[in-house]
Amino acid sequence: MIAIISDIHGNYAALKAVLEDIDGRGIDNIICLGDTAGYYCMINECIEELKERNIYSLQGNHDYYLISGQRCLRSNSANKCLEFQHTVLTSSNKKWLEDLTSSSLVFNNMNFVHGGWNDNLDEYIYSISTDYFETIKGRYFFSGHTHVPIIYDMGNKLYCNPGAVGQPRDGKSAASYAIFKNGLVENIRVAYDIDLIAFHMKKNGFDNYFFENLYLGQRIGGGISSTVIM
Repeated sequence: MIAIISDIHGNYAALKAVLEDIDGRGIDNIICLGDTAGYYCMINECIEELKERNIYSLQGNHDYYLISGQRCLRSNSANKCLEFQHTVLTSSNKKWLEDLTSSSLVFNNMNFVHGGWNDNLDEYIYSISTDYFETIKGRYFFSGHTHVPIIYDMGNKLYCNPGAVGQPRDGKSAASYAIFKNGLVENIRVAYDIDLIAFHMKKNGFDNYFFENLYLGQRIGGGISSTVIM
């Protein structure tokens, strides 16, 4: 049995709740699809938790932004959060992020990426079709990045986005992750203490604009995302 998590984005309150749920199910194997960095202020706490549990992690686009200094061209809000994380990130946790050199992983007929299979790091899969996966090797496919959970069983292949731990964008505030067991995939939602991460954001100088979306399951500034099966 494997738990698949993604898009933690410095939201330690959400990560702790998800990991407690995973522990309660007796799951020892966890894979993170990337984006531990970005958006929320508790980046060191999140990385320390992943390090302590030896959770295998891919590199996400926000992880790349933080270690490279490259700005996110889509979001000034993301850049402000990354700038803050840069000032508080410990040297050992920076080294951990720097060691995340791959945005893809393949084993046992399972294929994991952060974004998509045309661009492992930064492709958004909002439209899913059997044609897209036809020439890609594997039976089970997992990607994050959109913050929208979905499972699409194509018969001979199955695709899953586990959704986001740290910033769900499908109109539901509960953190999201996925479980793979005996060829079956299930998406799980976990309620968490949003007030806790809001408190730490305020404490570190961020106003409500940066976290009020969490109560609504939206992106910063508002807006719900969705995935369409073609």
